[in-house]
Amino acid sequence: MLILDSSALFSMEWLPDEEFLCPLGVVGELVRHGDRRIELWGDLLRTSDCTKESVEKVMDAAGKSGDIGRLSPVDITVLALAVDTGGTILSDDYSIQNVSRIMGIPFRPVGMKGIDKVEKWNYRCKGCGKWFKEKSDECPVCGHGMKACRKR
Repeated sequence: MLILDSSALFSMEWLPDEEFLCPLGVVGELVRHGDRRIELWGDLLRTSDCTKESVEKVMDAAGKSGDIGRLSPVDITVLALAVDTGGTILSDDYSIQNVSRIMGIPFRPVGMKGIDKVEKWNYRCKGCGKWFKEKSDECPVCGHGMKACRKR
């Protein structure tokens, strides 16, 4: 079973030979971006929800690696659906791939190379330069935005 994320649908102009599905939020992203390929998929694109338990597992793994601030809610459901189905994720999103590798979920890149190793992330304030383990919208010290940086 293949689990498709938005990057897979954006870059695919073919149908996979294997059975596939995606979270409903992925379809919503294509509609929101006005991608006309959604019309080509039509009834072929099957969607499914994921369980709350799998979402919690994904959020726990992503929190430990620092990817939680880099994943969208839809990305989290892609990973959770793969946990629920035992599927392989098709994605060019490096954060999805990173969490997949951490959780032992198979993945395949679609149009890009894909990650070579697991990365851990911290967040640095763009204003005062203070480092944080978790991302927030603004620095609690000075109020500037945060930037994701690889842990060294």
